[in-house]
Amino acid sequence: MTKAKTAKKSHLKAVTGTNKDESGSTLGNEPLKGSTTPRIRSKAVDLPSKGQEMIDFAEMAGVKLLPWQEWLAIEAHKIKSDSRWAHPLITVVVARQSGKTTFQMIRALVGIYEWGENLQIGTAHRLTTSLETFRHMVSLIENNDSLRKQVKRIRWAHGSEEIELLNGNRYMVKAGGAAARGIAKPETIFMDETREMKDLESFASLRYTMMAAKNPQVFAVSNAGDQHSVVLNQFRERGLISAAGGNDEIGYFEWSAPTEDIQDPKNWIAANPALGYTIHEDNIRAVLNDPPDVVRTEVLCRWINTISSAIPSDKWNECGMEPKEINPDDPTWLGLDFSPDRRQASLVMAQKIDADRFFVKLLHQWSNPIALDDRAVANDVATYARKYFTQTVAYSRRTASAAGARLAPAGIPITDIDGGRYAQSCDELLGAVTSNRLAHFNQAEFTSQVLSASRLRLGDSSWVIGRRASASNVTACVAAALVTHFATRASSDVDIIVI
Repeated sequence: MTKAKTAKKSHLKAVTGTNKDESGSTLGNEPLKGSTTPRIRSKAVDLPSKGQEMIDFAEMAGVKLLPWQEWLAIEAHKIKSDSRWAHPLITVVVARQSGKTTFQMIRALVGIYEWGENLQIGTAHRLTTSLETFRHMVSLIENNDSLRKQVKRIRWAHGSEEIELLNGNRYMVKAGGAAARGIAKPETIFMDETREMKDLESFASLRYTMMAAKNPQVFAVSNAGDQHSVVLNQFRERGLISAAGGNDEIGYFEWSAPTEDIQDPKNWIAANPALGYTIHEDNIRAVLNDPPDVVRTEVLCRWINTISSAIPSDKWNECGMEPKEINPDDPTWLGLDFSPDRRQASLVMAQKIDADRFFVKLLHQWSNPIALDDRAVANDVATYARKYFTQTVAYSRRTASAAGARLAPAGIPITDIDGGRYAQSCDELLGAVTSNRLAHFNQAEFTSQVLSASRLRLGDSSWVIGRRASASNVTACVAAALVTHFATRASSDVDIIVI
C-alpha cells in the first residue's frame, strides 16, 4: 500500500527535523525533544527503501510511529538492486521505554501481512519480554477489522505462542535458550535484550537457521550492554568499523549519550529519542539519584563494565595515582586468588603510603586453558614473597588451597581468608576505595577486573565479591580485597579516639 505524496513529504520533514540543536532538540525554555537520529550509525547507503511501506502499514493499523521510529524504518529497510536487504543484520541500541517494542511489533506485522515473510521468530533472554511484544501484536490485530479477518489462528502456549495468517505466514515466540529448536528457514528474527546474551551459542543457533531463507534479516534490539554482553559488543564493534568506513553490511544504529554526565540534558536528548513524545523530562530527573552506573546504562545508554558492580567505577578511578618506586623493605602483604575453574589466578601486593593510605598493585597473572599448575604458581609466589618484606600471603582455601599448602613448608607465612572474614575484607576494600584511602597505579587489566566484579549478597546485610556471579575473571579484585584486610589494620591498638 502507498501513501499520498504530501504524507511522504511530511514524513521526510519529520525525519530531517527542524530543531536548532544538533542532537535533535531545541534547548532553553522549550520542552526537550529526543534526537530523531542516532549518535552512532553504520555507513549510510544510498539505496531505495521499503521503510515507507512500514510507516504506511502502521498508520493503517492505527499506530503513529515516533520520528525516530520512522527514520529507522527507512534506514533499516534499504534494498539492493536484486531486492535483497542491504542490511541483513540490524542492531538498534536505545534507552529504555523509547518504543523498541512498538517498532518490532510493526516490523513483524508488516512482514507477515505485506512482505510475504513466511516465518518470523521473536525471542529474548527473558520470555516475558517476547510475550509482551506478542500481546501487543494480538491486541492490535483484534482491534483492527482488516488485520483480524486475515488471521487463521492465534495460539497461546507458554514459550511457543504463534500467530498464523490465512496466507500461511507465521510469527512465533520462542524462549531464548530453545529459540532455534525445530525451526527451519525463518525470514526474520527479532532478538530483544541482546545485551543479555553472554555467549555466542544462542545467536549462532538462531542465525544459522536462516541460511536457506530467501531474504533473511535479523533485528538485535537492546539498551547499552556491559563487558559481558558478548553478542551485542561484537555487533557494536562491527558497527563502529562500518561507521569509520569499513566494509560491513551491518546496519548499526545507537542512540546514546556522548558523555557520562547524568545531569546534562543534552545527554538525555541523545539517548532518549522518545523524550518529549512518550517520555517526560521530569521522569528522567526523578531517577537521577539512583545508582549512577544504572542511570548511565538505562537512561544514557552508556556502556559500563557491570551493572551490579561491587566497586563504583568513578570512585575507583579517583584512587588512581602515578606509579611510585616500591621499597622492598617496607612491610608488604600479598593476596593470591584462583578463578573457580582454576584456569586463571592473580597475585596482588599492598604497602602503606602513610598512616592512613596504602597502595595496591597487580604483580602477576597466570592463565591456562585447562588448569593451572599449583606448584608453578606457588614457586612464582615464593619468589615475590622473598623479594619483599612479606608479612603474609592471604588466600582462600576454596580456590587456592593447593598452592597455599606448598608455601607454608617453604617458611612463607600464609593466612586463609574465607567466610565472614572474606565478607569483611570485601567491605574493607569498598570502604578504602570510597574514602580514597586506597591508591592504585591505573593498571588497565587490574582496573578491568575490579570494575567487572559483581556484588553477591549474603543474608540481609553482608556481601562478597562473587567469583562466579561476575561472569569473568575477577581474581585480581578478590586478591585486592584480601590484602586490604591487612593494609587497613590500625598501626596501634587504638584506632578511634573519642574526646
